[in-house]
Amino acid sequence: MSDSILVADDDREIVSAIKILLEKEGYRVFTVYDGEQALDMLAANKVDLILLDIMMPKLDGLSAIMRIRERRNIPIILLSAKSEDSDKILGLSIGADDYITKPYNPQELVARIKSQLRRYTMLGGRESEFGSKAIKNGRLAYSEEEKLLYVDGEAVKLTATETKIIELLMKNLGRVFPAEEIFERVWEEDSFASENTVMVHIRRIREKIELNPKEPEYLKVVWGIGYKIEKVEK
Repeated sequence: MSDSILVADDDREIVSAIKILLEKEGYRVFTVYDGEQALDMLAANKVDLILLDIMMPKLDGLSAIMRIRERRNIPIILLSAKSEDSDKILGLSIGADDYITKPYNPQELVARIKSQLRRYTMLGGRESEFGSKAIKNGRLAYSEEEKLLYVDGEAVKLTATETKIIELLMKNLGRVFPAEEIFERVWEEDSFASENTVMVHIRRIREKIELNPKEPEYLKVVWGIGYKIEKVEK
């Protein structure tokens, strides 16, 4: 049976576009246009994930999250305008799992939905097998024994060089490494003209691990200094 997604937004054009997008991906989609309808639909149907607009009539998205969290641990992704940073932060603090800004990128929206559904349904999955041996950081888990990086419980195909870079950065979460140091540690050679080589590998890793490589959540550049994996509390 396909997963069911509830889309709650008072903009009917947005709701219609998301419904078409998600049904093409094989999801069953419920649609509502205010917060009270969202609660009613959730009570009457099996729903696996909610896409929830912040600004809605009758019951706004933030109030709806608080009501939902009283009973359910279902994944909730907020849909928000870029100008509503304070609302996004508040939404995450009261129980939303993620947010995406309008206008949204369709591929990113689908990727975030799949990510949340994998995390929600991964009972007895890969992460539990890691135990204390893995380095875990948000959606990432690096198994030193296997020399494998997992994103949302799924192994990512990295080259040997990419794996060495990931191991270095995952073992030192939050620490910024200059490109020269990364090159010397990974390639075990002097770092003459190494910046471009490291940059290319970083870009390839981002494409494999980030939901949106252009706005990376984990593998970040600190301009003028180097690269790091951001320590994420999730």
